[in-house]
Amino acid sequence: MKKVRKAVIPAAGLGTRVLPATKSMPKEMLPIVDKPAIQYIVEEAVHSGIDEILIITNRGKGLMEDHFDRMPELEAKLLSSGKHSVYDEIVEISQLANIYFIRQKETKGLGHAVNRARSFIGDEPFAVLYGDDVIIGKNPVCAQLCRAYEEYGKGVVGVKEVAPEAIKKYSSLKVEPIRERMFSVTDMIEKPATLKDAFSLYSILGRCVLPPVIFDILDETPPGAGGEIQLTDAMRTLARSQGMIAVDFDGTRYDMGNKLGVMQASVEIALNHPEIGEDFRKYLRQIANDL
Repeated sequence: MKKVRKAVIPAAGLGTRVLPATKSMPKEMLPIVDKPAIQYIVEEAVHSGIDEILIITNRGKGLMEDHFDRMPELEAKLLSSGKHSVYDEIVEISQLANIYFIRQKETKGLGHAVNRARSFIGDEPFAVLYGDDVIIGKNPVCAQLCRAYEEYGKGVVGVKEVAPEAIKKYSSLKVEPIRERMFSVTDMIEKPATLKDAFSLYSILGRCVLPPVIFDILDETPPGAGGEIQLTDAMRTLARSQGMIAVDFDGTRYDMGNKLGVMQASVEIALNHPEIGEDFRKYLRQIANDL
C-alpha cells in the first residue's frame, strides 16, 4: 500500500459568509491569534508526514503565495534588530514543505477544484484538507485518516455527527461500525432535503484521503447541488463501487467560512497560546461578569 505523501488544499472559495473582511483578503488568510488559517492546515498536513502540498486558489489570493515565500527585507530587519527567534519562525514558514499553487479559473465546485490536481497527484493516493476547516487536536486529523487508508486500502473520510436540524447543510453517510470510531461507508448524499432523506447524522467535515481513481470518477460526475461538481457525489460513486472508511476523528473543527467559527477558533486557540493564554483567560473572566 502506497504511503500518502501528497495533499491538496482547495482554497478557491469566495468567502461570502465572512464579508466584508474577505472583500480583499482571502478567508484562508484570516488570522487565528498570530497565524493565518491556511498555515494551521498546512502544518497539519506536514505533521501527518506529507511533504508535497498543492493549494488550489483563484484570482485575488496571491497573499497565500506570499505568506509561504521568503521575504528578504523583513528577514534582514528582524536580524538587524536582534529578533532572532522571530526570524527563525518566519523563515520556517517557507520551509514547511514543497508547496505549489494552481488556480481554479472557474468556480464550478469542490469536485472541479480537486480535479485540477490530477497532474500533481499522478497515480498516488492523496489527502484533501478543505481550506474552510481548521481542525485542532493532539493528533493531526490528516494522520488519523492516512493510517486508516494504509490499513484498509480504501478511500477515507473524516466524519462527525451533526445536529438533526443541521444535516441538510452537510453530507449524510450510510455507515456500519467496524470498531470504535471507525465505520464502513457504502453510500452518501450531499445536503439531503429533509431528515428522512439522510442516511445518518454522520457527515464529512473537512478531511478525506482518496485513491487516484477519483479523478476518472470526477470526469464522469455531472453537476449536483448548486449546479456545481460535488466531490461528495464522486465519493458516493467510490463508496458504492469499492466502499470507503469513515473515521470519527479526534479533534475540534472550526469553520473558517463562518463568522462564528472564526471567533470560536480565535478564542479557543488564544486560551492555549503560550504567549498570551494566561492573560487572555484572565481577560475573559473579567468581561464574563458583564455578559
